[in-house]
Amino acid sequence: MNTSPFDGRQLALIGAGNMAEALLRGALAARLCTPRQVTAADPSAARREVFAGLGARVTADNREAAAAADVLILAVKPQQLGAALAGIGDLAAGKLAISIVAGAPSARIAAALPGSRVVRTMPNTPLLVGMGATGIAAGAGATPADMDLARALFEASGLVVGLHESELDAVTAVSGSGPAYLFYLAEAMIEAGRAEGLPESSARRLTAATLRGAAELLSRGEAPPEELRRRVTSPGGTTAAAVEVLDSAGVGTRMVEAVRRAAARSRELGRG
Repeated sequence: MNTSPFDGRQLALIGAGNMAEALLRGALAARLCTPRQVTAADPSAARREVFAGLGARVTADNREAAAAADVLILAVKPQQLGAALAGIGDLAAGKLAISIVAGAPSARIAAALPGSRVVRTMPNTPLLVGMGATGIAAGAGATPADMDLARALFEASGLVVGLHESELDAVTAVSGSGPAYLFYLAEAMIEAGRAEGLPESSARRLTAATLRGAAELLSRGEAPPEELRRRVTSPGGTTAAAVEVLDSAGVGTRMVEAVRRAAARSRELGRG
């Protein structure tokens, strides 16, 4: 009989926002744990109510959640991390801390949680629909068993790619922030469709289906993106006319600059 790496372990969610909710929903759906194994801590009564509805114990006190836990899932905003860690540092010895906090190095977490073992991750918001992309890296003291546990947690809600921690700022910029780039593109496509006479609802549905289908073609790995683009770009055709506008505006170069700026910002956040 298969057993879950979470069997017999208590989990504390330090921060109970949307990403923490997605992780818990995925874990419950995959039968990695039961609601009774989970305590969610958040200052928002509305967020606590959501997790209570999933069957988890809830509290406004991070210490209460961390005290009885074997696994701490750090799911607060980067600006809140220092205070969250300071409040539970004396309770961390012997525990596994899994961080989803952008830019926060595992060394910083380990220093604030003495005696803990740290796994650092960078998921993205499609985790909310079971289609997340998560980079995962071993931090201070993390064992292979710790990595297996963390991997199982995120695989319940999407793709997981194992990396070195030094690569996670790039993950933050490419896939962590990546959904926003596509939403930005979608906004423009919908607006252009409206300008060309489409009803907004039709432009929105067509755009969403186009992005979803194109992503599926890319994910199958049968051809690199430049080849997929070539196949739909007939010389002198409509797509070629559109791509000429993008190229003349330097959109590709600007996208590279944008992703690199996001990576730089991740490194800035890591310096506190």
